[in-house]
Amino acid sequence: MSPIRGRIVRAVLMFGGAALLTVIGAPLIGSTPISLRRAFDWSVPFAANPDAQIFFIARLPRTLAGALVGSTLAAAGVVFQGLLRNPLATPFTLGVSAGAALGAMVAVTFAPSLAWAGLPVAPLASFAGSILAVAVVYLLATARHRGLSTNTLLLAGVTMNAFFSALILFVQYFADFADTFRILRWLMGDLDVSSYTPLLSTLPLVGVAFAAFAWLARPLNLLSLGSDAAESRGLDVTRAQRVAFVSASLATGAAVSVGGPVGFIGIIVPHLVRLIVGADHRIVLPASALFGAAFLVACDAVSRTIMAPLELPVGIITALIGGPFFLWLLVQRK
Repeated sequence: MSPIRGRIVRAVLMFGGAALLTVIGAPLIGSTPISLRRAFDWSVPFAANPDAQIFFIARLPRTLAGALVGSTLAAAGVVFQGLLRNPLATPFTLGVSAGAALGAMVAVTFAPSLAWAGLPVAPLASFAGSILAVAVVYLLATARHRGLSTNTLLLAGVTMNAFFSALILFVQYFADFADTFRILRWLMGDLDVSSYTPLLSTLPLVGVAFAAFAWLARPLNLLSLGSDAAESRGLDVTRAQRVAFVSASLATGAAVSVGGPVGFIGIIVPHLVRLIVGADHRIVLPASALFGAAFLVACDAVSRTIMAPLELPVGIITALIGGPFFLWLLVQRK
């Protein structure tokens, strides 16, 4: 086994073990204690088994949603940082989150309910808003360039963030109190998922994005050297940049449609992983995806228990951790 392959295997085993332990343990944590043995006791009818109902309906979908969102945002953060060559870039830097939030806000405020058809209108509108933001930013970044200008990409993303935030406030002005409270909780980042339907609907998108991430591991290593150095080593820089931008944006849109704009996962996790395994994207990408799943599931367990029986939006916990961490990164960069 080559040295790099051995390092990848060790990283996957270490971070994968952490993710597996949190996914198994998190559904057992809550204001109501349950027994894993009773939850899997098939001799008792499901309707008469409160442990099974709590485990499979209330907690397991939420835990799986946390794992999906955490792994997706962490991996997207690695890709955006490699694409922009900026260690402080996040999945929300380029306006994807603001576009998703605007779509959800418009749906909650104005759109009719599609519950009768089994379609959650807010997640669908959120994903549509993220795709709109991606399309606008991409067109702006390629309008006057032969390839993809990362500087223009960053400036366009920051501008679209501000513009969509203004539109969110404009739409919020017309919302009633109930809708405003609902969307405000969603904007904080909330994993209040009580079914497996949202997860199954986003799995194809996440699968496509992670397939692209697997191909991007080596190109991101070369892009970190600069465009000229990467081209001299035979990399099609424009193609790699486009794949990185589209796949990371698609992953971010899918994650936000499930759990809302959960902040700081895309910056905390990649940097913690780099401190442990180094900067090689062939190791950082899978390790960040696994550690992101464990980290967000653990944060969600804290948010559900720290003020039980009240449940805090998980975005509050990640922000309380990520804010000081972000400031520390700024000091280190300086």
